[in-house]
Amino acid sequence: MSAPGSVYKRCGCREAGSRRQLGRHCPKLARRGHGSWYFSLPTGQGRPLRRGGYTTRDQARAALHELRARTIASEGLTVGQWMEQWLTGRTNLRASTRRNYRSHLDLHLLPALGDIRLAELDTARIQAAFDQLAAPGPGGTSAVSPVGLHRVRAALRTILNAAVRAGLLEQNPARQVCLTPTTRPHPVVWTDERVRKWERTGIRPAVAVWTAEQTAQFLTSIGDHCLYAAFHVIALRGLRRGEATGLRWSDLDLTAGLLTISRQVQYQDGRLVTCPPKSRASNRTIALDPDTIEVLRAHRTRQNAEKMLARESWRETGHVFTRPDGTLLSPEVLTQLMRELNDAACLPPIRLHDLRHGAATLALAAGADLKVVRDMLGHSSIVLTADTYTSVLPQVAHQAAADTAALIRAAGSLVPGTRRRRQPDYPRPPKADPLQQARAA
Repeated sequence: MSAPGSVYKRCGCREAGSRRQLGRHCPKLARRGHGSWYFSLPTGQGRPLRRGGYTTRDQARAALHELRARTIASEGLTVGQWMEQWLTGRTNLRASTRRNYRSHLDLHLLPALGDIRLAELDTARIQAAFDQLAAPGPGGTSAVSPVGLHRVRAALRTILNAAVRAGLLEQNPARQVCLTPTTRPHPVVWTDERVRKWERTGIRPAVAVWTAEQTAQFLTSIGDHCLYAAFHVIALRGLRRGEATGLRWSDLDLTAGLLTISRQVQYQDGRLVTCPPKSRASNRTIALDPDTIEVLRAHRTRQNAEKMLARESWRETGHVFTRPDGTLLSPEVLTQLMRELNDAACLPPIRLHDLRHGAATLALAAGADLKVVRDMLGHSSIVLTADTYTSVLPQVAHQAAADTAALIRAAGSLVPGTRRRRQPDYPRPPKADPLQQARAA
């Protein structure tokens, strides 16, 4: 530290004319209880670090001494050491979130920035590191995708924000890092034209969904599969794969036609575990249609038969979709099966998660309200639902356009092939006779 720092008093009073804050120059500061105490600590990075709102001078001095001691002790702290210290101290992180942070640190942030002293970290060094991550490699593609770069930067900003709160940095240097803007890929429908282009060129959309006919063809082709019910529920009710494998019979009320999502199955530390859903909004209850209820009842009959066949080797977990011995089913199994069954059905390719997208698109096409679709999917915001599912089935879009034109025609404002004048709301005076006007003159 270039200086030990100082404490001072200031208030929020303003000048009568200019309304400018008086701050440290208010004449009332000598009064007891007027204003509050602040401290200023030089950082060597430009503007000093200031904190305030203390009731007494002693409180401000104690806070200054504590921050000064912590800063001096951390003068040799590297970015990598702070990252490890921060991640170790975050004991309340979800397992998947911790795994993502660990991956960002090990693969990108520690190799690029870990050896830099935290006190010397600035925007220019961070920008250079991200430019290097985005640079094309030997194969012509960058090591990290544009979406991946934004996720890495978000992780870095979170970690450095904690350093600012701890008084180790005056401001977050990652805030000014510039990255290539990205857009969320919106689902598009496998129309006949897109299918022909894919068959001709092999190029496929990033996110694509089947039409109602294609979805029906897929479900018909896998009707005899032991996990048919899982794909049926995902395709019609939009469950995530971990939610489907985490579903228990106790979560189903087939009499009332309700399905409750209260947990999911994930891989953690190399083993399958059950854990809470992705977010608070993911805890939800979904209405079931009569067809899905019958599919689930048939699946329960099939599972009971498997249980009788397995006898002592069956492990009762209470889950709806399991392995042949009753143990937890990995979500990855559904993903792999989806690829195989998709190819066998001779349909344009989609991912397992695209069945969830398709469920939302088909629900909107069937006339479901956007809020109903949001609740079905477990989104936290209707904005996310609207932003993701702006695409609709082509025939629905054409029908909406035709319905709009029909509404206008019915109102009489637009008649094909003619143009009608709008009648005035008040009576017009009769036209004068020219002959009468001449006689009057």
